[in-house]
Amino acid sequence: MKFSRHYKKKTLIFILLGIFVLILIFFYFESRSPLFKPQNLEPLIIEIERGESVVNIARKLKKRGIIKSELIFIFEALRTGTYNKIKAGEYAFYPYQSISEILTYLREGRVYLRKITIPEGATLWQIADILEKNKICKREEFLSFAEDPLIAESFELPGPTLEGYLYPDTYFFHKDTPPEVVIQTMVENFWKHWKKFKDIAKKKKKSLKEVITLASIVEKEALYSEEKPLIAAVYLNRLKKGMPLQADPTINYALKKFRRLTYRDYYSVKSPYNTYLNSGLPPTPICNPGEDSIRAVLFPARVSYLYFVAKGDGTHYFSRTYKEHLRAIKRIRSENFNQTSDLSLISEKQSIRK
Repeated sequence: MKFSRHYKKKTLIFILLGIFVLILIFFYFESRSPLFKPQNLEPLIIEIERGESVVNIARKLKKRGIIKSELIFIFEALRTGTYNKIKAGEYAFYPYQSISEILTYLREGRVYLRKITIPEGATLWQIADILEKNKICKREEFLSFAEDPLIAESFELPGPTLEGYLYPDTYFFHKDTPPEVVIQTMVENFWKHWKKFKDIAKKKKKSLKEVITLASIVEKEALYSEEKPLIAAVYLNRLKKGMPLQADPTINYALKKFRRLTYRDYYSVKSPYNTYLNSGLPPTPICNPGEDSIRAVLFPARVSYLYFVAKGDGTHYFSRTYKEHLRAIKRIRSENFNQTSDLSLISEKQSIRK
């Protein structure tokens, strides 16, 4: 009888131990598995500091709802040898990723890449602002490289800065990317796009700097792509005749402010970029032009226009003679006056109705 009771007791212990082990196994695999897999979920950005312990990382991931168990994460990091191979940086994780996948990301340094768009016509300092705003690199650090003549020379660019040669496009960089890496990526992108124009420019006896400098002015003058070949033609015609370009954006570039100019600005801004006071092209491009503007310079419209004036809606009136140009200005002033008068009349009628 005693033996029977002892046997039953041992059996019960083994059963309970077995159940406990099964629970542990279930807990282990359950904790390793993803939390859930919803549709269209935005990633959670986690930043891992250099030298951060696996315990702190586990706590971060648990707090943000990415893993189920800190203990199992730490165990897996130790078991796989990942605990001392985790690379610092920003990571994008989803709650439906397994611990195994998360550890792979951390071990291989699959950091989160921030998407930035450099618009056509952006200047060096505008690009620097975009980079700093998105925490890619510091503004001043970027400019110290972008404005260095030796850096321009190293990329076989005419310099003295990289203005004009940082191709406007969408890029992906991780947080705190070295500015030299950012610059190299953008310049390489420029050379890749320039390949399609290189032979055409050579055939037309135009240097890289001439094309990009004029394209940068066209980029700043034209709101609509269809007008770019016309504006390019005006400036090319002026250059052929030895006339000053008289391009407002070049003065804006000298001022580092793209605002509406006053009559005084045209003659008070003492700068080699002032194309009212200096003939020919400015010393460097005044922004980073897109493909349409480069193409417009190499394939300008076949017109004899020498002047253009903004209508106020983003388009322009083009003229062959100064007399026509004055008539166009008068016409625009008249149209603007009529529009102002119409708005005043509408406002007055609305007031009467009230």
